[in-house]
Amino acid sequence: MVNDLHQIIIEAKKGDQNAFRQLVTAYKGTVFRHAFSLLNDRMEAEDVTQEAFVKAYYSLPKLENEFAFVSWLTRVVTNLCYDKNKKLNKKKLAESEELIENVRMPNASSPIEQSIAKMTIKEAMEKIPLEQKNVLILREIQGYSYSEISELLQIPLGTVKSRINTARENLRKELEKG
Repeated sequence: MVNDLHQIIIEAKKGDQNAFRQLVTAYKGTVFRHAFSLLNDRMEAEDVTQEAFVKAYYSLPKLENEFAFVSWLTRVVTNLCYDKNKKLNKKKLAESEELIENVRMPNASSPIEQSIAKMTIKEAMEKIPLEQKNVLILREIQGYSYSEISELLQIPLGTVKSRINTARENLRKELEKG
């Protein structure tokens, strides 16, 4: 079996589309499961699976050691998932920042005071690190629980709590400055 797989990889490297199809058939389940475990989203995992095989098809001739195919393919999938997570988190953060615009400031009575308060908070939020800003928006504006944020960002619960606490402290300091 190993020799057969080795031969299929060699043929695929030479451009044999049938051999590459055999690799896709053999590894599509593995690739999908790995992508799903990193993204926790079926549709995104399917997209990454397709993208990984397209990338693998064009990059396969550069693979130096055919016996390293599986680890190489796993690295391709992992990198694509990390890129996808970054894009998804940036998109969620941008959506969250839009929510700041719609937040009603309880201590501001007039529309002008509302606008000034929102601008002040936005300016202060820009000065805190992105990961702190992200968890703070998810918690305070979007209303996610600590455990939901942990799952959403795929970071430990303790890290979420620490980042939120640090973000609140840094935001308070920035607001006191300005």
